[in-house]
Amino acid sequence: MNDAQIAAAHPLQPIARIAERAGIDQDLLIPYGRHMAKVDVHALAPGAGGDRREGHVVLVTGISPTPAGEGKTTVSVGLADSLNLLAASDDAPEGFAGATTMAALREPSLGPVFGIKGGATGGGHAQVVPMENINLHFTGDFHAITSAHNLLCALVDNHVQHGNELGIDPRTITLKRALDMNDRTLRHVVTGLGGRTQGVPREGGFEITVATETMAVFCLARDLADLKERLGRITVAHTYDGDPVTAAQIGPHGAQGAMAVLLKDAIAPNLVQTLGGTPALVHGGPFANIAHGANSVIATRTARALADVVVTEAGFGADLGGQKFMDITAVAGGFPPAAAVVVATVRALKLQAGMALADVKAGVDAVAERDGRDRADVAAEHLEALRVGVANLERHVENMAAYGVPVIVGVNRFLQDTDEELAWLADRCAQRGVRCAVADVWGGGGHGALDLARAVADALPARGEEPAAVTGLWQEGMSVAERIETVVRRTYRGARVDFGPIARRQLRQIAERGLDGLPVCMAKTQYSFTDDPTVLNAPEGFTVTVRELAVRTGAGFVVALTGAVMTMPGLPATPAADAMDVDADGAITGLF
Repeated sequence: MNDAQIAAAHPLQPIARIAERAGIDQDLLIPYGRHMAKVDVHALAPGAGGDRREGHVVLVTGISPTPAGEGKTTVSVGLADSLNLLAASDDAPEGFAGATTMAALREPSLGPVFGIKGGATGGGHAQVVPMENINLHFTGDFHAITSAHNLLCALVDNHVQHGNELGIDPRTITLKRALDMNDRTLRHVVTGLGGRTQGVPREGGFEITVATETMAVFCLARDLADLKERLGRITVAHTYDGDPVTAAQIGPHGAQGAMAVLLKDAIAPNLVQTLGGTPALVHGGPFANIAHGANSVIATRTARALADVVVTEAGFGADLGGQKFMDITAVAGGFPPAAAVVVATVRALKLQAGMALADVKAGVDAVAERDGRDRADVAAEHLEALRVGVANLERHVENMAAYGVPVIVGVNRFLQDTDEELAWLADRCAQRGVRCAVADVWGGGGHGALDLARAVADALPARGEEPAAVTGLWQEGMSVAERIETVVRRTYRGARVDFGPIARRQLRQIAERGLDGLPVCMAKTQYSFTDDPTVLNAPEGFTVTVRELAVRTGAGFVVALTGAVMTMPGLPATPAADAMDVDADGAITGLF
């Protein structure tokens, strides 16, 4: 059975029952059909309306991504289910019996859904459902964010068209319009053609919605008031005198009010369920290679108010989503993780060693049959590749452990993995004092991750106790340049940063504006510790080139664009959309 068939075979519980399990009153639900709902969170904020929990956050991150796929979302979902199973079992760890777990995850973007990845709701018996709705239009959050962002763009252009009272220099308008789809032809466009009544001609472009500052603001805001304040801080352009212009200056009362009108319903997190019946809040979805890569602060804070443990995921590897979660998201939300799980697969580690993807996917038996070789020889060959590629896992584990959080390696098992390989990897982790557990969540759901759940439960503080203090990557008083250099040297293990001419000029402007103490959000290829996607495993001593800096005053960070990373991706030669269809009865195929 494929993912869609497995999901279809599981009867879904009414969303009211899932809400009851999560401790959410029925009058706080805003239903979207029978199996999805938004949650009115005003009474659910930590500390509001009585004795509310502040559950421990478990961050799920991973090794550097490969074409083989690591299944980080699948492990996140399976782990959430497994923690609930463990807490309800007779042999639950001391102090963990009866503990409740929720998941807090990102919404899928239509760009990857129709591009490379296909659906992004987990897989096998570890999925959030209804998977078709979540993967496609869901409750309309991304449409609302796209509309709010484009409204700001339109209001800025309209201000310039009708007198330009602020003296905006059209050449400095930094906003690009948004579309939640991969479309490389829209990266660079010219607008305002056709005469004076059509607007002021200028160069512009599009970003994918999940890379926009509006998405970042949406996901970092703590409530509607904070959302409006952050929207108003967005820098949209500069005047002819070089002064910054913010969204709050556009129009008599600022653009933030109208934007918030479009976002007032979207800001409520979405309640769905896993195949195992675990409540899940799925809300927001910035990319981790070009944005900060975590679900909304509101969703995580809401889940903490309802459950003892919250399993959340940061996008791509620990060098991107993991680092940004620790240094940006957790700081903004006030929820330092109590434990971190680094997801790895045997086949992905072999790819990091340079093995061909076809050989990795084929498995030991298929390779042995194809080459006419002894199975033991092929297994040894695979073990040698694993010995080389494990350096990538160890680098990510070291980076997460440096923050002061307990780290557990979660090995996502695939059918072609050999017992020898899994045993070797577990032993390697044990030799380095790192907890490690193998999980078969695709085939077994929560039941396939009980060892991983037990390792996580053992690492968590007792309920009601605060997690250990997190040691952030940056020190107070560091400049933007120093923060970038710290990430490159300590997280990536690079030797130096080369700031291009545009970036050097922007560093001076950032300092002049008094913004030199902002956090940094690195925009970098997800496939490598370097800014070159072809350099695999765990390189050292390289140079990272920062070509441009984008100040996100609403989000509260500076984006450092490195290498060839784009804020509007393109479709691959064979997009996932090619395999998708819907029949006369409305049944969708090819979404996974």
